[in-house]
Amino acid sequence: MAAIKAIFFDLGDTIMQELTEVKDDTLTTQSADLFPGMAALLHTLKERGYKLGLVADTRPGTYRNVLNQHQLFDLFDVFAISEELGVVKPHPLMFQHALAGVGLSDVEASAALMVGNNLSRDVRGARALGIGTVWIRWNDRYPTVPACGDEEPLHIVQSADELIALINHLEER
Repeated sequence: MAAIKAIFFDLGDTIMQELTEVKDDTLTTQSADLFPGMAALLHTLKERGYKLGLVADTRPGTYRNVLNQHQLFDLFDVFAISEELGVVKPHPLMFQHALAGVGLSDVEASAALMVGNNLSRDVRGARALGIGTVWIRWNDRYPTVPACGDEEPLHIVQSADELIALINHLEER
């Protein structure tokens, strides 16, 4: 794997806890809790010089509200949001937009990691472009067994601490 230059994250059940969302009458999330350690992890990664991207199937107001609530919005270099791009993961455009937004070409995709909770959307979509994949398994709300080889993650973690340890290990290689 090439040196990691960019790390992309899903939002729901990756950074924020979907079960804590407070939504308005348009179903736009107004606030939500984060998973333990995720805010500190994002700050650490940014301080280390990684480009950060949000690759999420969500409403524009939702990601803005939640990231601003926790003072995380400005840490991200690119936002690949389904309702803004007109496609949902695993569509390649979601990941191509994120790569371009951090200055990486499709050929340089292996210098990026995608961290997500959904095997069929996050892992499958990232793998199709050669982006490294990390399945973060906070809960079992989505299928936990890959339906095919394209959904098999390269790495599995269950906490922010495990994720930073994995990134440290990958960088040491």
